[in-house]
Amino acid sequence: MIPFADGPFWEALAVSTGLVALAEIGDKTMLLAVLLAAAWRRPVPILAGILVATIANHAVAAIAGSVLASFAEGPWVKWVIGLTFLAFGAWTLIPDRLEERPAPKETTWRGIFLTTTAAFFILEMGDKTQIATAALAVRFEALIPVVIGSTLGMMLANTPAVFLGEKAATRLPMTWIRIAAALGFALTGLAVILFD
Repeated sequence: MIPFADGPFWEALAVSTGLVALAEIGDKTMLLAVLLAAAWRRPVPILAGILVATIANHAVAAIAGSVLASFAEGPWVKWVIGLTFLAFGAWTLIPDRLEERPAPKETTWRGIFLTTTAAFFILEMGDKTQIATAALAVRFEALIPVVIGSTLGMMLANTPAVFLGEKAATRLPMTWIRIAAALGFALTGLAVILFD
């Protein structure tokens, strides 16, 4: 059931967008976006690569979450989901670091796009936003709005990073953003445990 006009679709979309956007700020994939933007200064192929990689990566995560949701039944499920979101809240408080600066060998639109797509897809594997996407798919049992929302959240966080580069990343109040994201995950976890 995925109607586009009812509340559950929009709730899944809004929560997925907000949580992933907040969690992505300061994440290693956002740091990669800053580095690629500084190295190439070509935002369009970089953003296109981020978009394609995110759609693919988060679709895989949401499908895995949806499959898990179809098999998971019983009162213990809400505890697992709720505690998972609480763990994301704690994980979000830990700052990410990106150790290696990418060596930009490609300078063509296609080369930058493919390099960005591959780098983002690989770096996002097992990342908190990918795992959060899977958990959101379990929570809402709504694949499409979760993928759209988590992708939109990634783009909302990474687009300014690509256009503003390192200046944006160094001027954002990262501690407060991490705290807000952690609170968002924690509140979602508590809501699942207490109200589902």
